[in-house]
Amino acid sequence: MKTFEEVILSKKSVIGKVVDFNLADDKLLPLDFTAANRALTDEILDDTDLFSSWINQQLKTNDAKYGIGGYDEHRTIYSRSAHFDTDEEPRRLHLGVDIWAAALTPIYNFYDATVHSFANNNNFGDYGATIILSYNIDGYQFNALYGHLSLASLNDLEEGKFISAGTAFATLGVKEENGFWPSHLHFQIIKDMEGCKGDYPGVCRFSEREKYLNNCPNPNLILDCTFKRL
Repeated sequence: MKTFEEVILSKKSVIGKVVDFNLADDKLLPLDFTAANRALTDEILDDTDLFSSWINQQLKTNDAKYGIGGYDEHRTIYSRSAHFDTDEEPRRLHLGVDIWAAALTPIYNFYDATVHSFANNNNFGDYGATIILSYNIDGYQFNALYGHLSLASLNDLEEGKFISAGTAFATLGVKEENGFWPSHLHFQIIKDMEGCKGDYPGVCRFSEREKYLNNCPNPNLILDCTFKRL
């Protein structure tokens, strides 16, 4: 049986965009949220408005339409929310890719899919409005989680609803709707939902890295079709 990587690479010519991006005119800025980024002080991280201003300034300074990064990244930023703390070991390893952009930025479905589930995960630091779509590409089944959306994105959804490729099915949410984060998309691939609906861990303990990365392969394989047009 083919792997996720083999399936996506074999179908790259028909994998669509996740956000609008013009290779000729738009710029993508990698952002680092590990301890190596000393510009992100506790003062900034503790205030969503300051954090948003920091992100926006990075994009403006670098003339970038989007910021991106995060897969398999050990992040210090999750210390801002008790949602990621446990008695044994805090969750700090990011399992998806974040695309930082303005609120209400349209999000597109990259391939024909059905709605697996959806929810408003409204804890501080959580996903906020969340949609999970299920895909079957050449017999290979997997799911994609889209987090930090606008609440309006959840309107008129039902499990099993068909979402055709190329459909603008959601928009990014403001902080009050997206878990109190600077506006961005959390995009994560999940092979086995393990019984979860409307939610799945997007951050894990470092000690569980191998287990979760095996179930959540690199989303950049799909996003490259948006940003690099492989």
